Amino acid sequence: MGFPAFLFSLLLFITLTHAPPVCGIAELRALMDIKASLDPENRFLTSWTVLGDPCGGSFEGVACNEKGQVANISLQGKGLAGKLSPAIGGLKHLTGLYLHYNSLCGEIPRQISNLTQLSDIYLNVNNLSGNIPPELGNMASLQVLQLCYNQFTGSIPTQLGSLKKLSVLALQSNQLSGAIPASLGNLGMLVRLDLSFNRLFGSIPTKLADAPLLENLNVRNNTLSGNVPPTLKRLVEGFQYKNNPGLCGVGFSALRTCTTSDQIDPNRPEPYASGTTGLSTRDIPETANLKLNCGQTRCSNSSKTPRASIAIGVIIVTIGLSALGILTFLQFRRRKQRLGSAFDISDIRVSTDQAVEIYKKNGSPLISLEYSNGWDPLADGRSFGCFTQEVLQSFRFNLEEVESATRCFAEKNFLGKSNFSATYSGILRDGSLVAIKRITKTSCKSEEAEFLKGLNILTTLRHENLVRLRGFCCSKGRGECFLIYDFIPNGNLLHYLDLKEGDNPVLEWPTRVSIISGIAKGIEYLHGCTVNKPALVHQNISAEKVLIDQRFKPLLSNSGLHKLLTNDTVFSALKACAAMGYLAPEYTNTGRFTEKSDIYAFGVLVLQILSGKRKLVSSIRVAAELCRFADFIDPNLHGRFSEYEAAKLAKVALMCTNESPDQRPCMDAIVAIILELGNCTNCF
Repeated sequence: MGFPAFLFSLLLFITLTHAPPVCGIAELRALMDIKASLDPENRFLTSWTVLGDPCGGSFEGVACNEKGQVANISLQGKGLAGKLSPAIGGLKHLTGLYLHYNSLCGEIPRQISNLTQLSDIYLNVNNLSGNIPPELGNMASLQVLQLCYNQFTGSIPTQLGSLKKLSVLALQSNQLSGAIPASLGNLGMLVRLDLSFNRLFGSIPTKLADAPLLENLNVRNNTLSGNVPPTLKRLVEGFQYKNNPGLCGVGFSALRTCTTSDQIDPNRPEPYASGTTGLSTRDIPETANLKLNCGQTRCSNSSKTPRASIAIGVIIVTIGLSALGILTFLQFRRRKQRLGSAFDISDIRVSTDQAVEIYKKNGSPLISLEYSNGWDPLADGRSFGCFTQEVLQSFRFNLEEVESATRCFAEKNFLGKSNFSATYSGILRDGSLVAIKRITKTSCKSEEAEFLKGLNILTTLRHENLVRLRGFCCSKGRGECFLIYDFIPNGNLLHYLDLKEGDNPVLEWPTRVSIISGIAKGIEYLHGCTVNKPALVHQNISAEKVLIDQRFKPLLSNSGLHKLLTNDTVFSALKACAAMGYLAPEYTNTGRFTEKSDIYAFGVLVLQILSGKRKLVSSIRVAAELCRFADFIDPNLHGRFSEYEAAKLAKVALMCTNESPDQRPCMDAIVAIILELGNCTNCF
């Protein structure tokens, strides 16, 4: 065999035996096509390389499932200005696609409908145009479809009515025309539908108004007409309809009374479907002179040079230059594969939401920082900025202490789990009770300095209404990091909501006021209102994050935890937060958390504590506005509460949950209002 033939055979052997060890070559090829289209100038996705491993932690924004298949792409707010490639249809196991807050242009490729496991599509706040593909109706797993704040034209596809799992459909602020499809009434899981600021005409279908779980319907700023279905009155403020002069109805404060000319023939075909009776697509207004915020070259179809050919050429040159280099490369790849397999985590499955469950088999930079019992981010006496090894050293536990405290994570010590962690109770050698949060290392920031910054923030948080961090441990062998907190014995606030008659323990009124006050003080401390420290936004305030100690003092948990976690891990946790109503409405437009978004969540908490309910229906807010105490104060109190305090706290809750963040008070002002309640002389 000649030397050229030997080189070719060796190249073929390497290509076949040293393909990406986790992610398949087909998925890698699809990702490279997606990169070329999303980022044609290679400015933002430089970590995506043809020789890389998408499931190895090197591809920014890419996460894989436990089988090593691409399951999540999180590239929100990255400045991408290209197009979404049809190659997206090749990622058959994708469950989450988050490309919002970019400047993407062009159309949604119809091949996206091949992704039968996809549950979340976030393409909002881009420059996308064209029609919404009717093929989206074939995506049976879809739960959230966010296409708002783009430039889509045409009508809303009737096929979207086939998405039986869809809970959120956001199409606002586009240029959609035609009528609202009655088929959307088939969406039995639909909770929120936003069609505002479009060019829709016709009536609101009665079938849609009867959707069983619908809580929010926004049709503002369209050209709708006809009689509004009376059943929409049940939504109260959840139904928004202003700036549709043609609408009429009874029982809606801003609507005129209908006349005979407003009546719609129920047998008339819906004027939007192509291929049926009614208006054809040529009758739907088109958008003229559409200007996109991207260059002509970015929005045009370009032929792509096959990445595999380029890679082969590079490898051939490398082999030709140095046979020794080839052997070194082979040894490196084998060692990397062995190392990667050592970090497979198969003994813990902590996700409660399969749609966003992410298990990355990666080799992060922290993997090489070892000490006797694990990887050590404080190795070699390093310090980063104002935080030193001496400060963090006192917080460091070793794995033996953690395993001893939890009896090797015995089942009886298990407390609960989230989408990225599991928590166990434990007893330290000094006899103190602790709660140990067990986090897979793939959920932690891979950049060493960023991880240390997060640890430093956690160790500096000291307040009577925050759960105290006792220490941390990082284990290479387990592929996990552990956070050791004080144990809080009485569970979280959720346990005290939705109690039935006779259930115990019912929180008495003074205890509720005290809990609200304590939560407010904890948030005030985080926001830096009363101490000389940088403001810290909690981001995930909820009843589940409020722990209650033996004296019924509230303590906020998970404060600053997002500083340790990867962006996609933090983002995946938002689903539960949004589902419970804690997510501030402006997040849909900005994608950012601020002190005012924390304040919004606090307002929701106040209403929950006053009403004793986990789920806040619109009638509770209305009753609070009107001070109808019997309709929003927990009946388990049997009237034993202060109307003065209840009115004050209800006002606080309403101010905090104002739709406009500018109208919400700062936390120090809220604390001042609550402290005034201590001067109440007629509490009952």
